[in-house]
Amino acid sequence: MKRLDWTQLDDDGRQAALARPALRAERALQDGVRAIVEQVRDGGWEALCEIAQRLDGEEPRLIAVAPMAAEARRSLSAEQVAAMELAVENIRRFHEASMPSDVAIETVPGLSVRKLWRPIDRVGLYVPGGRTPLFSTLLMLAIPAAVAGVREIVVVTPPRPGGGLDPLVALAANLSNVQAVWTVGGAQAVAALAFGASPISRVDKICGPGNAWVAEAKRLVASMPEGPAIDMPAGPSELMVLADESSQGAIVAADLLGQAEHDAAAQVILVSPSEAVLDAVEQAIESQVGELPRSAFATASLGSARMILVESMEQAVDVANAYAPEHLSLAVADADALLPLVRNAGAVFAGSLAAETFGDYIAGSSHVLPTDGAAKAWSGVSTTTFLKAMSVQTVRPDAARMIAEPAALLARMEGLEAHARAADARLEKVA
Repeated sequence: MKRLDWTQLDDDGRQAALARPALRAERALQDGVRAIVEQVRDGGWEALCEIAQRLDGEEPRLIAVAPMAAEARRSLSAEQVAAMELAVENIRRFHEASMPSDVAIETVPGLSVRKLWRPIDRVGLYVPGGRTPLFSTLLMLAIPAAVAGVREIVVVTPPRPGGGLDPLVALAANLSNVQAVWTVGGAQAVAALAFGASPISRVDKICGPGNAWVAEAKRLVASMPEGPAIDMPAGPSELMVLADESSQGAIVAADLLGQAEHDAAAQVILVSPSEAVLDAVEQAIESQVGELPRSAFATASLGSARMILVESMEQAVDVANAYAPEHLSLAVADADALLPLVRNAGAVFAGSLAAETFGDYIAGSSHVLPTDGAAKAWSGVSTTTFLKAMSVQTVRPDAARMIAEPAALLARMEGLEAHARAADARLEKVA
């Protein structure tokens, strides 16, 4: 891990210290994604099948999850099934409690203005897969979508290396009341959701994380004419840990490696005012990384990792706000004292016991979070991700008499005479 002293860096140096891995913005990747997206958009199902056969090794299939979920239950221990069911219950409980409420007020007597929430009709969920079936992401997407009342949920995920759907993903889908899953991944799956590739119909919004190709595909389709909305930029994972003298090097190292093992493009950053803490964490990483089954991924990710020495914990929070991490761990003695200073983060893990792993699986809030600095303006997945709000106004005669004349005056100030006459007409109606 590269070590830097924040106080010795100029503005350019600080910007470079917090830069994301270059892979995420490579022109070749962007061009490759565009080629796939345009091919599926223009060629439909035939083009999708050709690309999927070439990249995934098989054509997309819609697989009913109930039989495979039963198989998964038989193959898992009772403790494993109970753990997944606990995660489902916690996720559902959190999102049911965080559903937004309709609002109705009278801005003037007789003028009622309401804000009413409605579910999106059709949503596509991208669940990363392939070598590692991330069934937890399906739970983190499908459960809040169902709680929000989405009418139709379309799930896509890459086929497993041997082909077909992983039974764990099938079980997660079954527990989330999803009946079937499409085995197709990558930019081609995003394009199929965005523009349709019959029998896959287009969706109104695409949600879910993925690798750099998936993240770029989401960004691209959302920018294209008649493209869908997306939940957020959600690409390769990232974690920033703020640590003080109370931090245990082995625990912080475990947290950092937990993100590094995701992907070579994942990024982890440690910020501390203590050189002793930086030393302890670095030593712990060196001793732990070789023991990991995914040590190759973790080691590659560590090439973009940073250890940043700061003057104080307050300056550490400044660094975090500038980086706007997907995950922010406050591995400090008094996390509550720092939390009010945090403005930009997808999810915060406050205190030494709050493992990022808990957020990934079982705490209840969704682990689908904004990356690449998007946490400065975007939020993680919640029920509101799958809802949209509309305003409704209702006007009684007494209110019309009160507001018609000033409304017409404002319209004429903008030179919009037809607007003004529409207001005048209401005043005449209630005269």
